[in-house]
Amino acid sequence: MRGVVLETKSLTKDFGGRRAVDDLSLQVHAGDVYGFLGPNGAGKSTTIRMLVGLVRPTRGSSRLFGMDVQAERGSALARTGALVESPSFYKYLSARENLRILACLSGGCAEKRIDEVLDLVGLLDRARDKVGCFSHGMRQRLGIAQALLPDPELIILDEPTTGLDPEGMKHVRELIVHLAKDLGKTIFLSSHLLHEVEQVCTRVGIVNRGKLVREGDVSSLLGAEAGVIEFKVGDVVRAAEVLGTIPGGRIVSRTESTLSVRIEPNRIPEANRALVQSGVDLHTVTAKAASLEDFYLNLVQDCDDLDATERGMTSEESADAAQD
Repeated sequence: MRGVVLETKSLTKDFGGRRAVDDLSLQVHAGDVYGFLGPNGAGKSTTIRMLVGLVRPTRGSSRLFGMDVQAERGSALARTGALVESPSFYKYLSARENLRILACLSGGCAEKRIDEVLDLVGLLDRARDKVGCFSHGMRQRLGIAQALLPDPELIILDEPTTGLDPEGMKHVRELIVHLAKDLGKTIFLSSHLLHEVEQVCTRVGIVNRGKLVREGDVSSLLGAEAGVIEFKVGDVVRAAEVLGTIPGGRIVSRTESTLSVRIEPNRIPEANRALVQSGVDLHTVTAKAASLEDFYLNLVQDCDDLDATERGMTSEESADAAQD
């Protein structure tokens, strides 16, 4: 069993009357590339701020390398590098000068190391340029270089590809794979770019409304998502009505000419017959390869549907109680 590098137990954060993170318990093991996913406002950034000691939890704990972040912050973060949201730099100084100053604030490092991290993020040829001349994406890569300065065992990245063009995204994706596979680093990253996450992450945790709703290996999660069938039809509206009557079937996405339906394999012939008998032109039926994006969207939708149902039940109970 690989050692636990990052762990939260019942981590909770309230801001006034709003709960941003709700009883969050997760584990990241040595060697993981762990994708931390969720919609905007799900609590991802608040969780990361608690992981690096920038925000104090309302209750619960976070531990890095077995050390409590609140009680032993210096020791816990000594083996950790982090990029939290958009990095800030002195615009009138060069990339190398910025990293030199930041290194001094955390104990210093050799000039050779500064060149190494600039090379890793593809900025060595711009080392002498003032950061004020950098694009947003270049500053983002410089932020990753800053996180790599102490040669950490654990690297925490909050939306590392924000502002990057496709080439920059590819560079960061390859960098993450290199850090994990070749240098043995453990990576914890939040992102809304599910296609990018699917290509680099080995495990994911999905949060919604501050709660962890699913965690596991990417391959296992996608294997469980099998059973989505794409129907290409002449009349999408009518086809949706017909397929909605198939027991256990659920429409997960649609275009002008196709419907993707989660359905049991033994129900496919029944669905085909129902479409034809209803006068819907059926052009093709294709098993759709499961993707992390499909899995994520379906899971979040299921959680939202359940939450809405629970709120409705609570409202009815409250109304009954009020009448009594």
